[in-house]
This record gives sequence, C-alpha cells and structure tokens, in this order.
Amino acid sequence: MTSAAAKVAVIGGGISGAVCASLLAGRGVAVTLFDSGRGAGGRMAQRREVMEDGTELRFDHGAPYFTVTNDEVAQVVGGWEARGIVAEWKAMFACFDRATGKFTDFEKEGSTKKYVGVPGMNSICKSLCSEDGVVAKFGVTVGKMDWLQDRSSWSLASLDGKDLGNFDYVVATDKNVGSPRFSGLTGRPPPLDLSLFPRLSVMVQDIPVRPCFALMVAFSEPLAMVPVHGFSFNNSDSLSWAFCDSSKPGRACVPPNRQSWVLHSTAEYASKGIPGNRIEHSTTNIHESSQMGWCFPSHCYRWR
Repeated sequence: MTSAAAKVAVIGGGISGAVCASLLAGRGVAVTLFDSGRGAGGRMAQRREVMEDGTELRFDHGAPYFTVTNDEVAQVVGGWEARGIVAEWKAMFACFDRATGKFTDFEKEGSTKKYVGVPGMNSICKSLCSEDGVVAKFGVTVGKMDWLQDRSSWSLASLDGKDLGNFDYVVATDKNVGSPRFSGLTGRPPPLDLSLFPRLSVMVQDIPVRPCFALMVAFSEPLAMVPVHGFSFNNSDSLSWAFCDSSKPGRACVPPNRQSWVLHSTAEYASKGIPGNRIEHSTTNIHESSQMGWCFPSHCYRWR
C-alpha cells in the first residue's frame, strides 16, 4: 500500500491496537483508533482504588507483565524502555503447591526478563495512542462496518449510528467485531457480517477467548510467608497465578509497608460463569483457595 495516502482505522486500544497504530503512524500512515472504553489499555488495564484512610492503591488486574522472545520486538521494547514507559521487573517467581502448602521450582531472578509498564501496564498503550499520526477516539463503539466496492474503502459507523468516516484499511484487534458475543453485550448485530467473508470467518473462529477472574487485594504489611513476588499454583481448581503488584518498578503510590496483590483464576473456573450477584461468592472462593489471608477491601473483576 502507499503509506502516504493510506487511511487506516484500528479498532481496539489494547496492546495489539496501540502497537499497530504506533508502527503504522511511524511509517506515515494516517491512523484513527477507536475504543469503546474510557482510555487505552484493554487487558493491560489498571484499576484505581481508594481505601477508607485515603490511601490510593492501583492494580494491574489484566496482564501482569510481558516477555520478549523476538529480536524485532526487543528493538521496539528497547525504545519504550529508553522513553521510560516500561522497565524490567526483577522479581523472583516460584510455584505454590496447594496440596503440600509449599513453594517449589524457584526461578532465579532475571533468568527470564519480565517487563512492566510504568507507572502501570496501561501506560504503554496510553503513550502509544498519543503519538504523532494517531488520532485516538475513546468511548466510541464501532457498530457497523461496510465494504464500499465502488470506492474500495470501508465505511464505519458508531453503535448509535454516527458516521465515523471512510478508511482504506481496517485493523480489528477484537474478535467481537464479527462474533455473536457482540450481540450479547450490546443487543445489536456484530459490526462485521462474516458471511460475506468466508475465509475470514474461519480464521476468527480459531482465535481463542480465555476468560479469567482477577482478584485484587491489599495487605497492611508484607506477607512474610510468601518468599517471592509471583507464583503459579499447582493442585488448585480455581487459581492459576498470583502477582505482587506493589513490587513492580514505578509503583510509588503504594505506602512502604503495604502490599497489593492480584490473583488470577483458571480459565476453566471463570468459564463456568457467575450469574448476577454471585460474583461476591466467587471472590470468596478464590480468596479461600489462596491460603494467603487478606485485608479489606478486595475486588474481583471478570475478563470475558
């Protein structure tokens, strides 16, 4: 494509959409990014909670960190690190066996580089979505996508019918644009009619969607019984991982003697679904399974 003349719509302001928008804009493409949320982040989101004493806590309740295994990606991440929007999280990880109550398989610090956004995981997406050449429009849900054959372009409209413009190309980072799940969330047909694109329909079905509960909990003092800042679970039907959020670099908002943790459920546990107000019951189940104790408040979020 001729980058100087191309207009591209990117749907989704998570890490995939933000990186795509940034790389395209860096090559002279005019990018407009649409996201239904209040800001960039997606599953790199951060949640802010204020306790009764006024203390502010922030939780990376989506992706806790990321690793790099590709040289080209390493170059990009190196640029982010130089800009101060990511830093290496030098944390020791292990595995916790619920059957024995013991930590095993300790990973040496730095054996696998783990990167986090600074001061939150969503900082990466926020920074990329504000770069020159990227026009980010938040609070906008794309409700309809039509291919105009006579113009060789895509026409986009919002969920409430507003014209969002015409684009040479569309990059969708959320499979909901062509999934029945969109109807469940909005009560409207999916924006993209996949019956018109049989090959794309097959490809979309192969994209996995793995649900997850994220339990956010704060402790009044460091957990003496936990010798690491991240660990996986063995022999647990409900939990998969636990991460000490406050141990990450750049988390200056956390008081010195307080810890904040995020626990992730297994996909199987989350896929059972918690109808109505039973989310509190789910929170209690996850907490009891963790054997970590807690201090109030705690919050649970379900990634669908």
